[in-house]
Amino acid sequence: MTTLEIAERIDQVQTTINGIEMVLNVPTMRENVALLEAEASVPNLWDDQENAQRVTSKLSFLQGEIRKFEAIKSRVGDLPVLFELAEDEGDEAALADAIKELGDVEKAVSELEIRTLLSGEYDSREALITIRSEAGGVDAADWAAMLLRMYTRYCERHGWPFEVYETSYAEEAGIKSATFAVKAPYAYGTLSVEQGTHRLVRISPFDNQGRRQTSFAAVEVIPVVEQTDHIDIPEDELRIDVYRSSGPGGQGVNTTDSAVRITHIPSNIVVSCQNERSQLQNRATAMAVLQAKLLERRRQEERAKIDALKGDTTGSWGNQMRSYVLHPYQMVKDLRFEEETGNTAAVLDGEIDEFVQSGIRWRKSSAAS
Repeated sequence: MTTLEIAERIDQVQTTINGIEMVLNVPTMRENVALLEAEASVPNLWDDQENAQRVTSKLSFLQGEIRKFEAIKSRVGDLPVLFELAEDEGDEAALADAIKELGDVEKAVSELEIRTLLSGEYDSREALITIRSEAGGVDAADWAAMLLRMYTRYCERHGWPFEVYETSYAEEAGIKSATFAVKAPYAYGTLSVEQGTHRLVRISPFDNQGRRQTSFAAVEVIPVVEQTDHIDIPEDELRIDVYRSSGPGGQGVNTTDSAVRITHIPSNIVVSCQNERSQLQNRATAMAVLQAKLLERRRQEERAKIDALKGDTTGSWGNQMRSYVLHPYQMVKDLRFEEETGNTAAVLDGEIDEFVQSGIRWRKSSAAS
């Protein structure tokens, strides 16, 4: 690599980090941290646990974002010095280390740049994710369980808290459906690109003849509702059923009618929650999930009206969005933007950052075109 090429790459990364600083508006982020720190120091903060969790979560997130930005900006600023020292000393090993650091910094800046692309109305919110098995019988149910693990592992890798609200287990193996909340800022904007149908091709472990099986599972990602959202649901539009939790659980989980299922009669939307022992807690959580689904329904109706006015006849990008092939070869390929990898084990273990980041960039470029 020539000196000119190195200088150009350093200039490019410096330009990018300066642009990120402007888009993120770091001074405003620091002001918001100061305001949240004042809120968090109020003696009776935890009298309202929901508000306290909101304040502390947002404060922790902003502090982490600022630390991450400052650390990367410092590394960008150090790059010219590293190359200057390596050149002055004529040290090939030091030059190799500097080139490696340049590549690492470029990758870190690229990942940070993704955050600036999350500017949608609901992108900053937490996410509610529902996974459902579709065509493919027992293999599809097993596939849905594999996807649930993939996304929860992704959350664990990023340090994002999550809570499984409801799991409907299939009779032989896997799950019929599961709903969980990802309780991290920008979880919706980040993971909404995962919405759609996921297709798995493999030798079925449930087929005694060892035949290849194709199965499907659907992933739905919606934003969590906030107090500013107005979704009025009249009581006479709801049917509320209570039942005993099903599936694996500790002592006492399956012995009382604590699980709650709510049906919104006009839309036929059904939500359930069984993760708490208290029926009241499960009802409150189920209502929150129902409000989020109704908010998303309203959003889709508004978008459909706008698309109709535009004469938009294209199908939703959310369908048939990714294919996972485990036999006769190993490959995961996103059908929207052609991203692919042969490391299927890593993907199924939650290493989906490349797909998520490419999806966010693809969505942004599609919206701009």
